Amino acid sequence: MSTARDPDWHADLQRCGMRRPLLKEQSLWALWVYRFGRRVDRRPPGIVRRMLTSWYWLLFRAAETATGISLPKSATIGPGLRIWHFGGIFLHPQATLGANCTLRQGVTIGNREEDGPVPVIGDDVEFGAYAQVLGGVRIGNGCRIGALSVVLQDVPDGATAVGVPARVVTRGDESLNEISKEQLSKQSNGIDHMSTEVNVVQLKGIA
Repeated sequence: MSTARDPDWHADLQRCGMRRPLLKEQSLWALWVYRFGRRVDRRPPGIVRRMLTSWYWLLFRAAETATGISLPKSATIGPGLRIWHFGGIFLHPQATLGANCTLRQGVTIGNREEDGPVPVIGDDVEFGAYAQVLGGVRIGNGCRIGALSVVLQDVPDGATAVGVPARVVTRGDESLNEISKEQLSKQSNGIDHMSTEVNVVQLKGIA
């Protein structure tokens, strides 16, 4: 049960790049509870596991209330998760999140209808603030999802998606700087255009 034997948790801490991150990053409280719950589930059945599971649920509710981050232990989250800021972050209990992903405040990864399919997120995916990924979509490895975007369809590996609904505006190694405002405006209209402007700022590194 020791965190010393949990390489996923150590990968999470390494993404923070600071001393004593638990004292400085509230998001790590929720992430620690998630990793604890996963370790509990790996224990053999018995009274100890039942007791630890009860303790997990108390910690989960406390962390969820204190941080506004919901990471159920039934979800699959790869090592090295980084959560910038905190609040309003919800992950569906059956969702899959790959290694070295980055979340920001307001991100929702879930289904579009009750009992509907849920997203599968690849490795090294970065989400802007308040991005949403809904339904049985796949986000490929190395993707970037812009702030305020609502993703309702698959995004290929290495692509950048922005807007409401989200559209792919770069693929592979294309640079976001190569996209002119004229190109972006062709992708969007109305509120979608407004959110695209915000996405460009977000993806240029303003957290």
